[in-house]
Amino acid sequence: MIDHFLIDTRLRRPLTILFAFLLGIIAPLGVAAQEDDAATTFPLENFYAKIKKNPRSILRNFRFSFSTGYGNTFFSHKLPGYALYQAPGKAPTLFDKTLTAAPPRFSNWVNQAAIDTSSVRPQSFQVSSDSSKLGFKGNALNIPFKLTIHYEWQGRYRIGGGYSYELMSIGALHPISFSNKLSDLKPNSPTGWMNKYFGLIGISFYRSGNYLFTGDVQVGGYKPGNNFNYGLIQKGVYVNAGVTIERELSEYLRVFVRPSFEIKNYTLNLPQSKSPITHNINSVYLNFGISYSIPEVPKCFIADCKIQMNHAHGDREYRSRVHPIYKKQNPQYGENHPKLIKYKGRNKRKLNPY
Repeated sequence: MIDHFLIDTRLRRPLTILFAFLLGIIAPLGVAAQEDDAATTFPLENFYAKIKKNPRSILRNFRFSFSTGYGNTFFSHKLPGYALYQAPGKAPTLFDKTLTAAPPRFSNWVNQAAIDTSSVRPQSFQVSSDSSKLGFKGNALNIPFKLTIHYEWQGRYRIGGGYSYELMSIGALHPISFSNKLSDLKPNSPTGWMNKYFGLIGISFYRSGNYLFTGDVQVGGYKPGNNFNYGLIQKGVYVNAGVTIERELSEYLRVFVRPSFEIKNYTLNLPQSKSPITHNINSVYLNFGISYSIPEVPKCFIADCKIQMNHAHGDREYRSRVHPIYKKQNPQYGENHPKLIKYKGRNKRKLNPY
């Protein structure tokens, strides 16, 4: 019994040493095997293509707009330093009363200022601005055709510019005093096409569902139509302020209406006269139109592709072919049929539509 115990105790120490030795050899081999497995693992990019950026993405925040509508221009002027002459059955004429030696009389001093060579009649009516407030007021019809481009950022701010080609037809101007003795002033060439070019800035201040309200200001120059004598007039800049109310039909297409008010004037210099005439031609407008932005990704090239969300083919991303441009869509999952058939028409009155 004693001998067996001594033998067992003597064998334990060598076995412990042998086990530790084998463990020291096997453990590094296991680590090396794990490192080899990691080295032979394929990264995910070998299975999934990296989507390339589309060059059109830099244009996604630019919007192109076209609008038309209706406008009304309020013509008005004052005639300090002038006198009016009214012959029976004729248009009124005016002359600079500060000039001596029979100053020339002018008709149509709104846009062309023609010299009246008719003789003075004794039964005619004449009045000076020294004793009365003289001037004429009237309206003009405006039909604008406007193109604009602007850049939007943060979904709120916008900056851009535009061009407007505008028909303006001047109506009769009525005297502000002595209307019983003075005739209306009717320009000989009342209709012409006005050119406008402008810059714009705006900020969106309110949203309700798909409706967006934006206050904006347009500042630029203008050139009246050919019915104006460019050699006699001096014009400046104009300022147009309004509110654009947009209805989003889709992420690319909007319709809008824009009421606005515009301030502008021009100065007409009569030959041989020392007193220029300032014509105020402030206007109100109601424009309506559409705006469009270039899609960030192109339409899918596969004719039979029915995927509604933005998706990839190869290393390129495409948008759905089944999204109508006039309908709002969520590019992540699509909204072609946001309302189920069971909730449409007569089905919505059934307890069990199916």
